[in-house]
Amino acid sequence: MSNDKSRDALSDAPIPQRNNSAEVVRSGSPLDIVLWVIAIAFLLLATMVNQYLPAYWAPANNVWVRVGAIFACIVVALGLLYATHQGKGFVRLLKDARVELRRVTWPTKQETVTTSWQVLLVVVVASLVLWCFDYGLGWLIKLIIG
Repeated sequence: MSNDKSRDALSDAPIPQRNNSAEVVRSGSPLDIVLWVIAIAFLLLATMVNQYLPAYWAPANNVWVRVGAIFACIVVALGLLYATHQGKGFVRLLKDARVELRRVTWPTKQETVTTSWQVLLVVVVASLVLWCFDYGLGWLIKLIIG
């Protein structure tokens, strides 16, 4: 295994670097596939815990025990997904998106209110126009059919 920080410690696959955040993650390892399968199994288990666990484990009759079991399954699945090469790339994408959100010039309150009223007016006018077309076509069909 490589000591290089640009390589995944588990699979020795290259990790996308910050200077190329749009890099598509194409490489992986058989370990990644195994981790994906186990994570999907845990997510499926989380969906079935509420229905089936109380029949096999008496403490699961308490709703908070089931909520805890579901939460634990989801946390384990997300941890396994993070351990994959694609998971590390996704976390890097989230960090880069957070940096980009800090660069955004957000509108002022006045601009937001003005734009919201404009959108509301356009929606009302468009709905009235569509209602008129619908009413007119309905009237025309009734006239034709009789």
